[in-house]
Amino acid sequence: MYNCTIQFVHIVIDTSALVAVLTSEPQRAALIRITDGADLVAPGSVHWEIGNAMSALLKRRRATLAEVQRCLVAYAAIPLRLVDVDLALALEVAADHNLYAYDAYLVTCALAQRAPLLTLDEALARAATSSGVQLLEVPA
Repeated sequence: MYNCTIQFVHIVIDTSALVAVLTSEPQRAALIRITDGADLVAPGSVHWEIGNAMSALLKRRRATLAEVQRCLVAYAAIPLRLVDVDLALALEVAADHNLYAYDAYLVTCALAQRAPLLTLDEALARAATSSGVQLLEVPA
């Protein structure tokens, strides 16, 4: 009998990366490659941020309701583990890096999970790096 150890790779994923996959942005293939087989983790706020991003597509007339609904079906199929974050710590991160709370939740989540962050948001990436969070690079 073989002794097999399966190691799960945890990745904290940002809304920007999820939306890029859902809307078939140019980075889509690279993002799927990077996350293949990983345990994707995000703060619970990401769920609402997806809704906000989809409503923005509708408002700007960049997508139809049918297209947004297809994106939501695809989003529901992504194995994403939503976790709570320490609100007080997130607000400290927000204050330290002049971030909105939603971005601070991601940094706090990555710190708590001891996991790298996957984001396409450059300001968030800088704040995360400054906070000691490892980033996953998305090839161009």
